[in-house]
Amino acid sequence: MKKIFALILVTAFTANSYSQDKKKEDIKSIKSMCGCYEVKFNFAETFQYSKDTVNYKPSKTKHDYGLEWVELVENQPNKIVMQHLLIVDDKTIIKHWRQDWLYENTDFYQFFKDRTWNFKKLSSKQVKGQWTQKVYQVDDSPRYEGTATWVHLDGRHTWENTTDAPLPRREHTVREDYNVLKRTNVHEITSTGWIHDQDNDKIVRSEKGDDIVLAQEKGHDVYTKVDDSKCKAAQNWWTVNNTLWKSVRDKWETVYKTDTNLSLQKTVDNQPLFMKLFSLKPDATKEEISRIIDSYIVK
Repeated sequence: MKKIFALILVTAFTANSYSQDKKKEDIKSIKSMCGCYEVKFNFAETFQYSKDTVNYKPSKTKHDYGLEWVELVENQPNKIVMQHLLIVDDKTIIKHWRQDWLYENTDFYQFFKDRTWNFKKLSSKQVKGQWTQKVYQVDDSPRYEGTATWVHLDGRHTWENTTDAPLPRREHTVREDYNVLKRTNVHEITSTGWIHDQDNDKIVRSEKGDDIVLAQEKGHDVYTKVDDSKCKAAQNWWTVNNTLWKSVRDKWETVYKTDTNLSLQKTVDNQPLFMKLFSLKPDATKEEISRIIDSYIVK
């Protein structure tokens, strides 16, 4: 009996030690996405399934380039927050997307359609050892999120998840024939930076939740690490503006903690939310920020 008990203790200790080592490797991979990067964005519509083959117009193949600073905003054992800042013409800074990584997270806002996200809760067993990537719009409103396990094998470090999302920024102003992008996202850390690979379905979703796949596309974004000094303008911008966006994140956090479905207005006073927030000065009050965001939430 003593031998069996000792074996159980050794097995439990070994499993816990492996889990902690694995988590450290996960965190190392996630945080390695921070820094200054030259980015190549590539998207191509690969297959079309529209019944209207005469009038259907596929999206044009897209090749774009940019310089991007990824700021480590929050660094906790179970939460890592990274803000992307796009640098235009070496001096103009555009607050880009944000990604949060949460360890063994159970609370999700799953995109449904038409600026609506449904709250969903998973069990701790379903997310054991996994990291949730939560991706936010430029105004820190929700975009998409999903959970998966980081895999470190044969010298490769990858994370893969499939989840529903709104139309991407490159499409939402030019396409109205689909309303959901089902994204398969693969993040892979490389010796020169990281890769964001995508295999996406363009979906027409009904109110009942029935889906029709209209087309598919391939995305391949390559982040190549360069010296941090090339992103100095973005670092300076964040120093001035980080308090403002901390207040914006804090307000959204109170919204997300209600654990209820969320629907947002497209515009208020003929303006999308990001335009109102982008026009704020760095010393804007929390009360002003709260009023603005509340005005876009459908009650």
